[in-house]
Amino acid sequence: MLNPDVLREHRVICGSDDAGGLTAYKMLRTQVMQRMAAKGLNAIAITSPAPGDGKTLTAINLAINLAREVHQTVLLVDMDLRNPSIHRYFGLKVSKGIGDLLLHGAPMGEVLINPGIERLVVLPGSGPVSNSSELLSSPAVGAMVHELKARYPSRIVVFDLPPLLAGDDALAFAPYVDTFLIVLREGKTTRDEIQHSFEMLKDADILGTVLNASEDRVATYY
Repeated sequence: MLNPDVLREHRVICGSDDAGGLTAYKMLRTQVMQRMAAKGLNAIAITSPAPGDGKTLTAINLAINLAREVHQTVLLVDMDLRNPSIHRYFGLKVSKGIGDLLLHGAPMGEVLINPGIERLVVLPGSGPVSNSSELLSSPAVGAMVHELKARYPSRIVVFDLPPLLAGDDALAFAPYVDTFLIVLREGKTTRDEIQHSFEMLKDADILGTVLNASEDRVATYY
């Protein structure tokens, strides 16, 4: 069972104790679902220009709120192979992760975790993976993504990717992504970082951006 204190410490919103944050993520969920449905998409990647912008927390809270939809199941995938952290936000201990799946042939069923939130499944990382950008552009990753997207067509897959400007990992994975959501942090993300990020993804579909840590605590999506 998930520890509410751990969730609160990491700002994972699973209840109504943070009304402002919950409302913001509900609004984000609705807009994401509408735009993905209009484009016929079922997989979205969350990234940011730089570390510390809040992309992992956004991916987690978006996935949780997507899973609250009665007819929607969600798979949250930790593709930040250099710094996997989703399991820590939930306070989970994992013995196998996506690295074991891709590098050692671990069965998918041994890696997937149900964190105790209805209709949400997590594919976690268990530790840093070397040569991550090469792995992210490999046929093994392509096959995995195809399986995740095709096995349950009605499921939404949320990929938490590394920051765009911290290396070439996110760019290496871009060909497998339906669409991107870019997280910006108020007072931190610079105009140059935003411009550089959009230039890197010039050939990708960008669903929108999220403004994190705004003064009114409400994420902005456009």
